[in-house]
Amino acid sequence: MVSVSLLVHRWLPSSHLKFPKEEMIPVAVNDVAFSTHAVLLTAFILFQIAIYDRGDQKISRTSIAIGSAAWLYAAVCVFIAIPTHSWFWLISCFNTIQVAMTIIKYIPQAILNFRRKSTVGFSIGNVLLDFFGGVMNYCQMVVQSIDQNSWVNFYGNIGKTLISLVSIFYDIIFMIQHYVLYPSKKIIMPSVSRDGTKEPLLEASNHPHSDAV
Repeated sequence: MVSVSLLVHRWLPSSHLKFPKEEMIPVAVNDVAFSTHAVLLTAFILFQIAIYDRGDQKISRTSIAIGSAAWLYAAVCVFIAIPTHSWFWLISCFNTIQVAMTIIKYIPQAILNFRRKSTVGFSIGNVLLDFFGGVMNYCQMVVQSIDQNSWVNFYGNIGKTLISLVSIFYDIIFMIQHYVLYPSKKIIMPSVSRDGTKEPLLEASNHPHSDAV
């Protein structure tokens, strides 16, 4: 909602979101595509959670409380913004929720890795892609700012800037945990012979050791 609102506001004659005509909009089409992609994939994952066996896993009370507080905050902001048409303020409120959720959502995994002293089962590939995307996002913002001779790309959409910064921060933590603090040990699996039987890693000796010392 934030990205779409900031992108299309200039094309709406009755828009209450005002940016100077000479300044660039702090949201690009790829930002809208990124947000749409994230929403669709998250909805698909929630659908999978609903239809597949979850075992004894369930949503924690903490998650329910945080989610309920976020929805309540958003609803209150909407009711405040409607009478006064404070749409830019409302977008800022949504931005605040985005940043807060981004800060919170990475904490459980980081704590779990720390307690287990392991990252086994954790997908580091997604972290690497997220880190690369965040760095490229900042590179795009810098290039656009230099080209337009304006840094509104950073402070005009502070939520986007903070979300990328927080994501990169946690990505670095996860990479340190995975590659430095808790590197996974390679497990040598027994080889499989042509007849399908597993061959032992060590062949039995023809001369067993004596129990005598």
